[in-house]
Amino acid sequence: MKRPTILVLGAGYGGLTTVVNLQKLAGPNAADIILINKNDYHYESTWLHEASAGTLTPEQVRYDVKDVINSGKVKFVKATVDGIDVNTKKVATSAGEYTYDYLVIGLGFEGETFGIPGLDKYALSIANVNAARQIRDHIEYQFANWSTDDVQDDSRLTIVVGGAGFSGIEFLGELGNRVPELCKEYDVPKDKVRVVCVEAAPMVLPGFDPELVKYAVAQLESKGIEFSIGTPVVEATPEGVKIKTGEEEFEFIKAGTVVWAAGVRGNRLIESSGIENMRARVKVDKDMRAPGFPDVFIVGDCALMINEEINRPYPPTAQIAMQQAVTVAKNILALINGEGTSEFVPDLKGAVCSLGEHDAIGDVMGKKITGTKASIMKKVIDNRALYMIGGPLLVLKKGKFKL
Repeated sequence: MKRPTILVLGAGYGGLTTVVNLQKLAGPNAADIILINKNDYHYESTWLHEASAGTLTPEQVRYDVKDVINSGKVKFVKATVDGIDVNTKKVATSAGEYTYDYLVIGLGFEGETFGIPGLDKYALSIANVNAARQIRDHIEYQFANWSTDDVQDDSRLTIVVGGAGFSGIEFLGELGNRVPELCKEYDVPKDKVRVVCVEAAPMVLPGFDPELVKYAVAQLESKGIEFSIGTPVVEATPEGVKIKTGEEEFEFIKAGTVVWAAGVRGNRLIESSGIENMRARVKVDKDMRAPGFPDVFIVGDCALMINEEINRPYPPTAQIAMQQAVTVAKNILALINGEGTSEFVPDLKGAVCSLGEHDAIGDVMGKKITGTKASIMKKVIDNRALYMIGGPLLVLKKGKFKL
């Protein structure tokens, strides 16, 4: 009998955790497992804000896929996915066409610009390792040129961060630590630097306890971060961003660097796959399958699942993606063995938002924590994610131990 083919697209938290669990649970001849990813490395997307600010190097936030997969059980293909057709069960890639018996889509997120003119051209996005490197280099370029310009343009030293959600706040926390280092390195007076967070919504960190949010804002403001809340960006240009400050009132912030961190969507390949979706996210069945396609599973940022207690989607976090992946791996093997699938039941431990290397806020197991204690917990969470995929050796190689 021909062994079934399990095709996994993407080596992010969801895809890679699925593969690691499949190779752990599957017998030696249970299935042909193929993992396709455009890079031969996995990057910790929850660390990209650090690489973008320059507080970690791009090499520190990634590791080779081969370090965590069993090549005897899993075939890894370095290729770009160009198209998915679930009706013909075919996936087009830069390495050729693949068919499958079971498909796992874990292609991750893309930045959402909400149709704001100029954002796609003139704003940088914390999207991947290369984008993080570009942001870091761009900021350093602006500082270096300010120091050497005959006529110094202070707008070079203005950094606008669009978005006061999780990603935006964590990036601002790293900038709060990094800017003084850059000022010292490039002989730039600290008072010349301006870091502004612009947020369309009327609040910072929606979903977090107001007391924790108040602490976070105060800590960031103490580092010189400015907040412009309830002021949506209406246009980006090569010189900066235009924001709406009132009914018919606008302000232009001239800035050498604009970083957009105000929303994500699923991978756009979902939209042409034949699967019903909303902004490239699929409202999955309770066992993580795509509605109408019993051989297709969606995991991570591409999956949309409603928290029925509050009637809102679960946030697309690494914690959720890795838990989903465990269920997906078990369900695929159950189907291969002619058994029924299990529902995915999230086990949310809480959330911790970093405010820089030694500061954070968190709501962990119902307990509010701030400062060093929260920062240590953040590192524990980061190391645990490494352990779940690569075990103790990966933690020793890539983990965070500096308290």
